[in-house]
Amino acid sequence: PSRSATRGTNRQFAVAVRESCVTPSRFTSFPSSFPFTICVTCIVVNLIYRVSQAKRVKWCHPCSLSCLYHAYMDKYHLVVLFGGRSAEHDVSCVSARHVLAAADPERYEIIPVGIDRDGHWSLSVSSVEALQDGDLPDALDPSGSSWDPLPELQKLRQSGSVVVFPLLHGPLGEDGTVQGLLEVADVPYVGSGVLGSALAMDKLAAKDVLNQYGIRQARHRGFHADDLPSKGSEGAHALYSSLLEDLGPRVFVKPANLGSSIGVSLADDAAGLEIALASAAAYDEWILVEEAISGREIELAVLGDRVPQVSGPGEIRPGAEFYDYADKYEDGSAELIDDPELGPEVVVSLQQTAAKAFAALRCSGMARVDFFVSKNDEIVLNEVNTIPGFTPISMYPRLWEKSGLSYSGLIDRLVDLGVQRNLRQRRNTIR
Repeated sequence: PSRSATRGTNRQFAVAVRESCVTPSRFTSFPSSFPFTICVTCIVVNLIYRVSQAKRVKWCHPCSLSCLYHAYMDKYHLVVLFGGRSAEHDVSCVSARHVLAAADPERYEIIPVGIDRDGHWSLSVSSVEALQDGDLPDALDPSGSSWDPLPELQKLRQSGSVVVFPLLHGPLGEDGTVQGLLEVADVPYVGSGVLGSALAMDKLAAKDVLNQYGIRQARHRGFHADDLPSKGSEGAHALYSSLLEDLGPRVFVKPANLGSSIGVSLADDAAGLEIALASAAAYDEWILVEEAISGREIELAVLGDRVPQVSGPGEIRPGAEFYDYADKYEDGSAELIDDPELGPEVVVSLQQTAAKAFAALRCSGMARVDFFVSKNDEIVLNEVNTIPGFTPISMYPRLWEKSGLSYSGLIDRLVDLGVQRNLRQRRNTIR
């Protein structure tokens, strides 16, 4: 696909439309309308949003160009949420560090807000000081002075334009809970809304939805931890034999609501399966067991809303038996390839499937969509991640940088998308 156009609709100010809704398969360029689209979106959306919220310009005549100029030039209060109560706390602190470093200081007044493992919200004073000194640590410290989200967000709204960037991986952050809080606070935020976040986070629910759209996935079964038979019982042996027979010879066992490969195990016999189920149950009450697909691990980045753009593919070559937590964040042994050798038909199919899954799960803003590609070029969707990592080795920002969209430009685009959605939704609530 090569033709692109820009159009305005009653749902969006301007969107880039392609025949396949994806970017070129080999990163040759963005759609020709992309820079213009960003320009129109940034100017129109931000003018409306800033003028509507900045009290300091309410006295201005609505047609005053100088008023509009100064409203547009005011900085956003960009609240970067990080940490959280999930097992992915440490990953979030690393992601937030790199977002703080990349965000444009001319456009944003950055407010780093950490959530510790006990769920306490704090203004990360050490992160503020480190950012001012230009000496950010490898991972941000979520501790600091107490920060109550609802009243603090209301204060920021009254003083100007505010957008929240949640970088909370896993439960109580990526699953729609924090998104619901931000909806109640009526502030724009980056990423998917409540429904999209909740659906994508729950692997079992996501598989049910994607199955209705005819998207191929690994064969799987789901369980509640309370329904698992007692260890060593006849029921347990029968279950293990059934799983290995139906899904084997090797199966992955995963917590249904977690990421970063935490709690994930590979099993090929009854003893290993028993251990794997217990490990997954330690992190979540819902457990996913699925067949182990033999194939290349391919990831794509999705950016947008109703008509998303999809990057070219990246490939993960694990250093371990599979791409586990240590391989991702500790050993650094995995090989990340941002321009893998894939046929053009396969790339287009991957991009179209990624866009289809993004829409099916009601995602918005951003998502990373992971696939397996077999030797016969058969495509199997693995999962959709609505708050992908933003660490130095994370594939999501890396794929957009490869296509020509810088890290800071990506942040700008995500902020603009969050503002657009907030304006659209608030418009639809007015009688």
